[in-house]
Amino acid sequence: MSEYNLDNDFSSSFLKNALKTEIWNKLVNQKANACPMAMRVAWHSSGTFDKSDNSGGSDGATMRFEPEKSDGANAGLHIIHDLLIPVKKEFPNISTADIWAMSGAVAVEFAGGPSVPFSLGRSDSPKPVPPNGRLPDASQGAEHLREVFGRMGFNDREIVALSGGHTLGRCHKVRSGFDGAWTQNPLKFDNSYFKNLMDMEWKPREWDGPLQYTDPSGTLTMLPTDIALKTDPSFSVTARLYADDESVFFSDFSLAYSKLLSLGCESAPPACPHAREAFSAEFRDHSMHGSIEHCRAAVEKGADVHSREKNSGRTALHKACYWNHTHMMSWMLTDLKLDPNVQDYNGDTALHDASMFGHVKIVEALLEAGCDRSIKNKSGKTAAEVAVDYEKPETAAILKGKGGVELPVV
Repeated sequence: MSEYNLDNDFSSSFLKNALKTEIWNKLVNQKANACPMAMRVAWHSSGTFDKSDNSGGSDGATMRFEPEKSDGANAGLHIIHDLLIPVKKEFPNISTADIWAMSGAVAVEFAGGPSVPFSLGRSDSPKPVPPNGRLPDASQGAEHLREVFGRMGFNDREIVALSGGHTLGRCHKVRSGFDGAWTQNPLKFDNSYFKNLMDMEWKPREWDGPLQYTDPSGTLTMLPTDIALKTDPSFSVTARLYADDESVFFSDFSLAYSKLLSLGCESAPPACPHAREAFSAEFRDHSMHGSIEHCRAAVEKGADVHSREKNSGRTALHKACYWNHTHMMSWMLTDLKLDPNVQDYNGDTALHDASMFGHVKIVEALLEAGCDRSIKNKSGKTAAEVAVDYEKPETAAILKGKGGVELPVV
Protein backbone atom coordinates (compact mmCIF):
# COMPACT_ATOMS: atom_id res chain seq x y z
CA MET A 1 0.00 0.00 0.00
CA SER A 2 1.34 3.43 -0.99
CA GLU A 3 0.80 5.95 1.81
CA TYR A 4 0.71 9.11 -0.29
CA ASN A 5 -0.79 12.20 1.27
CA LEU A 6 -2.94 13.90 -1.32
CA ASP A 7 -2.64 17.29 0.37
CA ASN A 8 1.15 17.19 0.20
CA ASP A 9 1.44 15.46 -3.17
CA PHE A 10 -1.51 17.09 -4.92
CA SER A 11 0.56 18.51 -7.76
CA SER A 12 3.30 15.94 -7.53
CA SER A 13 4.31 14.46 -10.86
CA PHE A 14 5.81 11.60 -8.88
CA LEU A 15 2.40 10.71 -7.46
CA LYS A 16 0.68 10.90 -10.81
CA ASN A 17 3.40 8.87 -12.52
CA ALA A 18 3.18 6.18 -9.84
CA LEU A 19 -0.59 6.08 -10.23
CA LYS A 20 -0.26 6.01 -14.01
CA THR A 21 2.08 3.01 -13.83
CA GLU A 22 -0.33 1.11 -11.59
CA ILE A 23 -3.23 1.86 -13.95
CA TRP A 24 -1.15 0.69 -16.92
CA ASN A 25 -0.47 -2.63 -15.22
CA LYS A 26 -4.19 -3.20 -14.75
CA LEU A 27 -5.42 -2.04 -18.16
CA VAL A 28 -2.74 -3.54 -20.40
CA ASN A 29 -1.44 -7.00 -19.55
CA GLN A 30 -1.20 -10.56 -20.85
CA LYS A 31 -4.91 -11.10 -20.33
CA ALA A 32 -6.38 -8.03 -21.98
CA ASN A 33 -6.05 -4.52 -23.36
CA ALA A 34 -8.85 -2.65 -21.64
CA CYS A 35 -7.95 0.87 -22.81
CA PRO A 36 -11.08 1.36 -24.95
CA MET A 37 -13.39 0.43 -22.08
CA ALA A 38 -11.43 2.58 -19.61
CA MET A 39 -11.93 5.57 -21.89
CA ARG A 40 -15.65 4.75 -22.00
CA VAL A 41 -15.90 4.54 -18.20
CA ALA A 42 -14.36 7.99 -17.80
CA TRP A 43 -16.60 9.39 -20.52
CA HIS A 44 -19.79 7.93 -19.06
CA SER A 45 -18.82 9.07 -15.56
CA SER A 46 -18.46 12.64 -16.79
CA GLY A 47 -21.12 12.77 -19.51
CA THR A 48 -24.03 13.01 -17.07
CA PHE A 49 -23.23 16.67 -16.37
CA ASP A 50 -25.92 19.32 -16.74
CA LYS A 51 -24.60 22.89 -16.76
CA SER A 52 -28.04 24.31 -15.89
CA ASP A 53 -27.82 23.04 -12.31
CA ASN A 54 -24.23 21.68 -12.12
CA SER A 55 -25.54 18.18 -11.44
CA GLY A 56 -23.80 15.02 -12.60
CA GLY A 57 -20.23 14.88 -13.85
CA SER A 58 -17.10 13.04 -12.79
CA ASP A 59 -16.99 14.14 -9.15
CA GLY A 60 -18.44 11.59 -6.73
CA ALA A 61 -18.08 8.45 -8.90
CA THR A 62 -21.87 8.19 -8.80
CA MET A 63 -21.89 5.25 -11.21
CA ARG A 64 -21.34 3.13 -8.09
CA PHE A 65 -24.98 3.75 -7.14
CA GLU A 66 -28.45 3.15 -8.55
CA PRO A 67 -30.02 4.05 -10.88
CA GLU A 68 -26.85 5.05 -12.76
CA LYS A 69 -25.18 1.74 -11.94
CA SER A 70 -27.76 -0.25 -13.91
CA ASP A 71 -28.30 2.27 -16.71
CA GLY A 72 -28.30 0.28 -19.95
CA ALA A 73 -25.81 2.74 -21.44
CA ASN A 74 -23.28 1.59 -18.81
CA ALA A 75 -23.63 -2.13 -19.51
CA GLY A 76 -20.35 -3.98 -19.05
CA LEU A 77 -18.46 -1.12 -17.45
CA HIS A 78 -18.31 -2.93 -14.12
CA ILE A 79 -15.39 -4.87 -15.63
CA ILE A 80 -13.22 -1.74 -15.51
CA HIS A 81 -14.53 -0.84 -12.06
CA ASP A 82 -13.38 -4.24 -10.82
CA LEU A 83 -10.04 -4.09 -12.67
CA LEU A 84 -9.23 -0.83 -10.90
CA ILE A 85 -10.11 -1.96 -7.38
CA PRO A 86 -6.45 -2.96 -6.71
CA VAL A 87 -5.38 0.54 -7.75
CA LYS A 88 -7.68 2.02 -5.12
CA LYS A 89 -6.21 -0.34 -2.52
CA GLU A 90 -2.68 0.66 -3.51
CA PHE A 91 -3.58 4.37 -3.36
CA PRO A 92 -6.24 4.64 -0.62
CA ASN A 93 -5.97 8.44 -0.46
CA ILE A 94 -6.92 8.79 -4.13
CA SER A 95 -10.65 8.81 -4.81
CA THR A 96 -12.37 6.27 -7.03
CA ALA A 97 -13.64 9.22 -9.06
CA ASP A 98 -10.04 10.29 -9.72
CA ILE A 99 -8.96 6.77 -10.61
CA TRP A 100 -11.77 6.32 -13.11
CA ALA A 101 -11.16 9.71 -14.72
CA MET A 102 -7.39 9.33 -14.84
CA SER A 103 -7.72 5.83 -16.31
CA GLY A 104 -9.68 7.28 -19.20
CA ALA A 105 -7.13 10.03 -19.73
CA VAL A 106 -4.07 7.79 -19.73
CA ALA A 107 -5.84 5.07 -21.77
CA VAL A 108 -5.82 7.49 -24.71
CA GLU A 109 -2.06 7.94 -24.35
CA PHE A 110 -1.46 4.20 -23.82
CA ALA A 111 -3.23 3.56 -27.15
CA GLY A 112 -1.01 5.98 -29.07
CA GLY A 113 -3.12 9.10 -28.75
CA PRO A 114 -2.33 12.53 -27.32
CA SER A 115 -1.51 13.25 -23.71
CA VAL A 116 -4.65 14.47 -21.93
CA PRO A 117 -4.01 17.12 -19.23
CA PHE A 118 -5.31 15.86 -15.91
CA SER A 119 -5.28 16.79 -12.24
CA LEU A 120 -6.33 14.88 -9.15
CA GLY A 121 -8.74 16.10 -6.50
CA ARG A 122 -12.20 14.60 -7.11
CA SER A 123 -14.04 13.21 -4.12
CA ASP A 124 -16.13 10.13 -3.44
CA SER A 125 -18.38 12.01 -1.04
CA PRO A 126 -22.10 11.30 -1.40
CA LYS A 127 -23.90 13.48 -3.92
CA PRO A 128 -27.20 13.16 -5.81
CA VAL A 129 -27.06 10.49 -8.51
CA PRO A 130 -28.06 12.01 -11.86
CA PRO A 131 -31.07 10.52 -13.64
CA ASN A 132 -30.58 8.00 -16.41
CA GLY A 133 -30.97 9.09 -20.02
CA ARG A 134 -28.37 11.85 -20.09
CA LEU A 135 -25.84 9.98 -22.24
CA PRO A 136 -26.03 10.14 -26.06
CA ASP A 137 -28.35 7.75 -27.90
CA ALA A 138 -26.36 6.38 -30.85
CA SER A 139 -29.56 5.77 -32.84
CA GLN A 140 -30.23 9.51 -33.11
CA GLY A 141 -28.92 12.31 -35.33
CA ALA A 142 -27.21 15.69 -35.31
CA GLU A 143 -29.76 17.64 -33.27
CA HIS A 144 -29.72 15.00 -30.55
CA LEU A 145 -25.93 15.34 -30.34
CA ARG A 146 -26.23 19.10 -30.01
CA GLU A 147 -28.87 18.75 -27.33
CA VAL A 148 -26.89 16.25 -25.22
CA PHE A 149 -23.46 17.82 -25.61
CA GLY A 150 -24.86 21.34 -25.43
CA ARG A 151 -26.30 20.48 -22.02
CA MET A 152 -22.71 19.82 -20.94
CA GLY A 153 -21.36 23.01 -22.52
CA PHE A 154 -19.73 21.72 -25.72
CA ASN A 155 -19.81 23.40 -29.13
CA ASP A 156 -19.99 21.74 -32.57
CA ARG A 157 -16.24 21.37 -32.98
CA GLU A 158 -15.87 19.80 -29.54
CA ILE A 159 -18.74 17.40 -30.30
CA VAL A 160 -16.93 16.13 -33.38
CA ALA A 161 -13.62 15.88 -31.52
CA LEU A 162 -15.14 13.82 -28.71
CA SER A 163 -16.92 11.59 -31.23
CA GLY A 164 -13.44 10.73 -32.47
CA GLY A 165 -13.10 8.58 -29.37
CA HIS A 166 -14.82 5.93 -31.50
CA THR A 167 -11.41 5.34 -33.04
CA LEU A 168 -10.88 3.10 -29.99
CA GLY A 169 -12.95 0.02 -29.28
CA ARG A 170 -15.97 -1.59 -30.88
CA CYS A 171 -19.70 -2.13 -30.36
CA HIS A 172 -20.98 -5.29 -28.68
CA LYS A 173 -24.52 -6.42 -29.38
CA VAL A 174 -24.93 -7.81 -25.87
CA ARG A 175 -24.20 -4.37 -24.39
CA SER A 176 -25.42 -1.64 -26.73
CA GLY A 177 -27.40 -3.61 -29.31
CA PHE A 178 -24.95 -2.50 -32.01
CA ASP A 179 -22.14 -4.62 -33.42
CA GLY A 180 -18.73 -4.07 -34.96
CA ALA A 181 -15.64 -1.86 -34.93
CA TRP A 182 -15.27 1.60 -36.45
CA THR A 183 -11.65 1.11 -37.52
CA GLN A 184 -9.30 -1.58 -38.75
CA ASN A 185 -7.32 -1.45 -35.49
CA PRO A 186 -9.67 -0.72 -32.58
CA LEU A 187 -6.80 -0.72 -30.08
CA LYS A 188 -4.94 2.19 -31.71
CA PHE A 189 -5.87 5.82 -31.15
CA ASP A 190 -5.45 7.74 -34.42
CA ASN A 191 -7.65 9.53 -36.95
CA SER A 192 -8.71 6.36 -38.79
CA TYR A 193 -12.27 6.85 -37.58
CA PHE A 194 -12.56 10.14 -39.47
CA LYS A 195 -10.77 8.80 -42.55
CA ASN A 196 -13.16 5.87 -42.71
CA LEU A 197 -16.21 8.02 -42.02
CA MET A 198 -15.44 10.66 -44.63
CA ASP A 199 -13.75 8.62 -47.36
CA MET A 200 -15.77 5.40 -47.43
CA GLU A 201 -19.27 4.74 -48.71
CA TRP A 202 -21.68 3.70 -45.98
CA LYS A 203 -24.97 1.88 -46.43
CA PRO A 204 -27.51 0.47 -43.94
CA ARG A 205 -26.50 -2.96 -42.71
CA GLU A 206 -28.94 -5.77 -43.39
CA TRP A 207 -29.20 -7.65 -40.12
CA ASP A 208 -31.48 -8.39 -37.19
CA GLY A 209 -30.31 -5.46 -35.06
CA PRO A 210 -30.97 -1.69 -34.93
CA LEU A 211 -30.09 0.63 -37.80
CA GLN A 212 -26.35 0.92 -38.30
CA TYR A 213 -24.15 1.30 -41.35
CA THR A 214 -21.45 -0.80 -42.95
CA ASP A 215 -18.68 -0.23 -45.50
CA PRO A 216 -18.42 -2.07 -48.86
CA SER A 217 -16.33 -4.82 -47.25
CA GLY A 218 -18.96 -5.44 -44.61
CA THR A 219 -16.33 -5.43 -41.86
CA LEU A 220 -16.62 -1.94 -40.38
CA THR A 221 -19.40 -0.08 -38.60
CA MET A 222 -20.82 3.41 -38.30
CA LEU A 223 -23.79 4.34 -36.11
CA PRO A 224 -26.47 6.93 -36.94
CA THR A 225 -24.74 9.51 -34.73
CA ASP A 226 -21.50 8.87 -36.64
CA ILE A 227 -23.17 9.36 -40.01
CA ALA A 228 -24.61 12.62 -38.68
CA LEU A 229 -21.07 13.98 -38.48
CA LYS A 230 -20.71 13.38 -42.21
CA THR A 231 -24.10 14.70 -43.33
CA ASP A 232 -24.53 17.72 -41.07
CA PRO A 233 -23.02 20.82 -42.77
CA SER A 234 -21.33 22.14 -39.63
CA PHE A 235 -20.10 18.83 -38.26
CA SER A 236 -18.79 17.65 -41.63
CA VAL A 237 -16.34 20.55 -41.99
CA THR A 238 -14.60 19.56 -38.76
CA ALA A 239 -14.80 15.83 -39.51
CA ARG A 240 -13.10 16.48 -42.86
CA LEU A 241 -10.41 18.53 -41.13
CA TYR A 242 -9.68 15.72 -38.69
CA ALA A 243 -9.58 13.14 -41.48
CA ASP A 244 -6.97 15.22 -43.28
CA ASP A 245 -4.88 16.31 -40.29
CA GLU A 246 -4.37 13.95 -37.36
CA SER A 247 -2.38 16.53 -35.40
CA VAL A 248 -5.34 18.92 -35.33
CA PHE A 249 -7.62 16.11 -34.17
CA PHE A 250 -5.18 15.12 -31.43
CA SER A 251 -4.91 18.70 -30.20
CA ASP A 252 -8.66 19.27 -30.18
CA PHE A 253 -9.47 15.90 -28.64
CA SER A 254 -6.95 16.40 -25.84
CA LEU A 255 -8.56 19.69 -24.85
CA ALA A 256 -12.18 18.54 -25.26
CA TYR A 257 -11.68 15.24 -23.43
CA SER A 258 -9.82 17.00 -20.64
CA LYS A 259 -12.72 19.44 -20.35
CA LEU A 260 -15.14 16.51 -20.28
CA LEU A 261 -13.30 14.85 -17.41
CA SER A 262 -13.55 18.09 -15.42
CA LEU A 263 -17.32 18.43 -15.69
CA GLY A 264 -19.05 18.64 -12.36
CA CYS A 265 -15.88 19.75 -10.59
CA GLU A 266 -15.27 23.38 -11.54
CA SER A 267 -17.74 24.85 -9.07
CA ALA A 268 -15.99 23.41 -6.02
CA PRO A 269 -12.20 23.95 -6.09
CA PRO A 270 -9.97 22.23 -5.35
CA ALA A 271 -12.11 19.25 -6.30
CA CYS A 272 -10.84 19.45 -9.86
CA PRO A 273 -8.16 22.09 -10.40
CA HIS A 274 -7.70 21.06 -14.02
CA ALA A 275 -11.00 22.75 -14.85
CA ARG A 276 -9.34 26.18 -14.65
CA GLU A 277 -6.43 24.93 -16.76
CA ALA A 278 -8.85 23.71 -19.44
CA PHE A 279 -10.81 26.97 -19.46
CA SER A 280 -7.54 28.92 -19.63
CA ALA A 281 -6.47 26.93 -22.68
CA GLU A 282 -9.89 27.61 -24.19
CA PHE A 283 -9.39 31.34 -23.53
CA ARG A 284 -6.01 31.33 -25.28
CA ASP A 285 -7.37 29.37 -28.23
CA HIS A 286 -10.30 31.73 -28.81
CA SER A 287 -8.00 34.75 -28.53
CA MET A 288 -6.10 33.39 -31.53
CA HIS A 289 -9.36 33.37 -33.51
CA GLY A 290 -10.46 36.82 -32.37
CA SER A 291 -13.63 35.69 -30.62
CA ILE A 292 -14.25 38.01 -27.67
CA GLU A 293 -17.62 36.38 -26.99
CA HIS A 294 -16.05 32.96 -26.46
CA CYS A 295 -13.17 34.46 -24.48
CA ARG A 296 -15.63 36.18 -22.15
CA ALA A 297 -17.42 32.87 -21.64
CA ALA A 298 -14.12 31.19 -20.72
CA VAL A 299 -13.36 33.98 -18.25
CA GLU A 300 -16.77 33.55 -16.64
CA LYS A 301 -16.01 29.84 -16.20
CA GLY A 302 -12.79 30.66 -14.36
CA ALA A 303 -10.07 30.96 -17.01
CA ASP A 304 -6.78 32.49 -15.90
CA VAL A 305 -6.33 35.32 -18.39
CA HIS A 306 -2.62 35.54 -17.53
CA SER A 307 -1.94 31.85 -18.21
CA ARG A 308 0.76 30.69 -20.61
CA GLU A 309 1.04 27.74 -22.96
CA LYS A 310 3.25 25.12 -21.37
CA ASN A 311 5.33 24.44 -24.47
CA SER A 312 5.86 28.04 -25.62
CA GLY A 313 5.18 30.40 -22.73
CA ARG A 314 2.84 32.38 -24.97
CA THR A 315 -0.13 34.25 -23.54
CA ALA A 316 -3.50 35.08 -25.04
CA LEU A 317 -2.18 38.58 -25.76
CA HIS A 318 0.69 37.11 -27.78
CA LYS A 319 -1.83 35.18 -29.87
CA ALA A 320 -4.19 38.09 -30.44
CA CYS A 321 -1.34 40.36 -31.55
CA TYR A 322 0.29 37.69 -33.72
CA TRP A 323 -2.96 37.23 -35.67
CA ASN A 324 -3.70 40.98 -35.84
CA HIS A 325 -6.91 40.96 -33.81
CA THR A 326 -6.93 44.64 -32.85
CA HIS A 327 -10.31 44.50 -31.10
CA MET A 328 -9.21 41.51 -29.03
CA MET A 329 -5.94 43.18 -28.05
CA SER A 330 -7.72 46.40 -27.02
CA TRP A 331 -10.15 44.46 -24.83
CA MET A 332 -7.30 42.57 -23.18
CA LEU A 333 -5.28 45.69 -22.47
CA THR A 334 -8.20 47.89 -21.37
CA ASP A 335 -10.59 45.54 -19.59
CA LEU A 336 -8.36 42.66 -18.53
CA LYS A 337 -5.29 44.81 -17.80
CA LEU A 338 -2.90 42.27 -19.31
CA ASP A 339 0.81 43.01 -19.09
CA PRO A 340 2.13 43.81 -22.60
CA ASN A 341 5.73 43.15 -21.55
CA VAL A 342 5.40 39.41 -20.88
CA GLN A 343 7.99 37.44 -22.84
CA ASP A 344 7.47 33.95 -24.20
CA TYR A 345 10.15 31.25 -24.02
CA ASN A 346 11.88 32.79 -27.06
CA GLY A 347 11.98 36.13 -25.30
CA ASP A 348 9.40 37.67 -27.63
CA THR A 349 6.79 40.10 -26.35
CA ALA A 350 3.51 40.71 -28.15
CA LEU A 351 5.26 43.73 -29.67
CA HIS A 352 7.89 41.48 -31.27
CA ASP A 353 5.13 39.38 -32.84
CA ALA A 354 3.22 42.36 -34.19
CA SER A 355 6.41 43.97 -35.52
CA MET A 356 7.35 40.85 -37.46
CA PHE A 357 4.16 41.08 -39.53
CA GLY A 358 3.91 44.86 -39.65
CA HIS A 359 0.65 45.05 -37.72
CA VAL A 360 0.80 48.83 -37.39
CA LYS A 361 -2.35 49.39 -35.32
CA ILE A 362 -1.33 46.65 -32.91
CA VAL A 363 2.15 48.13 -32.53
CA GLU A 364 0.79 51.62 -31.88
CA ALA A 365 -1.70 50.38 -29.29
CA LEU A 366 0.92 48.30 -27.49
CA LEU A 367 3.28 51.26 -27.29
CA GLU A 368 0.42 53.42 -26.04
CA ALA A 369 -0.24 50.81 -23.34
CA GLY A 370 3.34 51.07 -22.14
CA CYS A 371 5.01 48.16 -23.87
CA ASP A 372 8.77 48.41 -23.40
CA ARG A 373 10.27 48.55 -26.91
CA SER A 374 13.79 48.12 -25.53
CA ILE A 375 13.15 44.49 -24.51
CA LYS A 376 15.30 42.05 -26.46
CA ASN A 377 14.40 38.48 -27.30
CA LYS A 378 16.76 35.50 -27.02
CA SER A 379 18.24 36.42 -30.38
CA GLY A 380 19.18 39.80 -28.96
CA LYS A 381 16.61 41.63 -31.08
CA THR A 382 14.32 44.48 -30.09
CA ALA A 383 10.92 44.77 -31.77
CA ALA A 384 12.31 47.51 -34.02
CA GLU A 385 15.13 45.24 -35.14
CA VAL A 386 12.65 42.46 -35.83
CA ALA A 387 10.65 44.88 -38.00
CA VAL A 388 13.78 45.70 -40.01
CA ASP A 389 14.68 42.01 -40.39
CA TYR A 390 11.22 41.30 -41.78
CA GLU A 391 11.27 44.36 -44.06
CA LYS A 392 8.50 46.28 -42.33
CA PRO A 393 9.82 49.87 -42.66
CA GLU A 394 6.60 51.60 -41.54
CA THR A 395 6.52 49.57 -38.35
CA ALA A 396 10.23 50.16 -37.76
CA ALA A 397 9.74 53.90 -38.21
CA ILE A 398 6.91 53.95 -35.66
CA LEU A 399 9.05 52.09 -33.16
CA LYS A 400 11.96 54.43 -33.76
CA GLY A 401 9.79 57.51 -33.43
CA LYS A 402 8.06 56.29 -30.29
CA GLY A 403 11.10 55.01 -28.53
CA GLY A 404 14.09 56.52 -30.22
CA VAL A 405 15.50 53.09 -30.99
CA GLU A 406 18.48 53.17 -33.28
CA LEU A 407 17.78 50.82 -36.16
CA PRO A 408 20.56 48.54 -37.31
CA VAL A 409 22.18 49.19 -40.66
CA VAL A 410 21.38 46.42 -43.14
